[in-house]
Amino acid sequence: MNNMIPVSTKAAAGPKATVPPLTIGIDLGDRWSQLCFLNAEGEILEKSRLQSTPRSFTQRFEALAPARIAIEAGTHSPWVTELLTEFGHEVLVANARELRAISTSDRKNDQADAEKLARYARVDPSILRPITHRDSRTQADLLVIRARAALIRMRSLAINAVRGLIKPFGHRLSACSTDSFVTRCRTELPSEYSALLAPLLEQIASLTQQIQSADRQVEQLTKAKYPEAVALQNVPGVGPLTALTFVLTIGDEQRFIRSRDVGCYLGLRPRQQQSGERNPQLGITKAGDGYLRTLLVECAQHVLGVFGPDTTLRRWGLRLAERGGRNAKKRAIVAVARKLAVLLHRLWVTKQPYEPFFGVPTPMTTS
Repeated sequence: MNNMIPVSTKAAAGPKATVPPLTIGIDLGDRWSQLCFLNAEGEILEKSRLQSTPRSFTQRFEALAPARIAIEAGTHSPWVTELLTEFGHEVLVANARELRAISTSDRKNDQADAEKLARYARVDPSILRPITHRDSRTQADLLVIRARAALIRMRSLAINAVRGLIKPFGHRLSACSTDSFVTRCRTELPSEYSALLAPLLEQIASLTQQIQSADRQVEQLTKAKYPEAVALQNVPGVGPLTALTFVLTIGDEQRFIRSRDVGCYLGLRPRQQQSGERNPQLGITKAGDGYLRTLLVECAQHVLGVFGPDTTLRRWGLRLAERGGRNAKKRAIVAVARKLAVLLHRLWVTKQPYEPFFGVPTPMTTS
């Protein structure tokens, strides 16, 4: 049915009923979004579509009576959530990982997805496992980190291209840091090959300079706006990039009742697939922000590495790694990364200084 919903003057959002008078499911697309309107009895009032632009959403929803609106997390969901919330609507951002009934359906299409979102939101919003988007200010500060990550990916692609292109000529470049790669190429390669690869080498050198500039920007942003991220850098292995990414990704330290929940939020807990007596050991869920998870794993590798300082966390991780098995070291790194996430959140919440040997007597030094 294509009956249009009557438009009324926007009112302030009050307490939501268990079954709202109007529920809307929106399947967001890059250019067009599909809409499905349900009344309190679950009857379809309207199926339509509109352009995925702020102007179109404003014209359609600004004057609409407050409704419960369900959308799926994606590229457009942050600005759509912020816009619709300003209009007084209750917006539920569905966790895409939990919507198997939509993503794996054998009759998946945009109209059907919008209707399913609406019906789930009308009956029981908890089915959607709603998530909360960061505010626009935090999202803007994250651009610095995301742009830096993109530059690193571009540089890695260019470096791998140079190494691959030169191998058919019998040359293999020795291992070196990415910052010194261009210098190493010009030193080890014959001049004719260096000249042919000059465009790529110039791009790598330019990307290195831009990454170093982004590093300085991250440090300045941390010192100027996020003192809590400065305090987190007292933990061994945690630098400005990881500390700022952690603070910006979590957003609000009070969103978690227990610090232990942060590890699950970042996908650092094992997956579960129990069935009867069968309970296999699986890998981590890899839910949440993948970039922050990668940074925490890198920090854990430093903690357990040869240059890691002696701390309670390092001792705990090394004991795990010593248990043997082919993947003992990998499991220890993931476990330390999870415990590191919990530690960072706890320090952020309590505002207490970091203690390397919390609850353990400080080791005696011998002269």
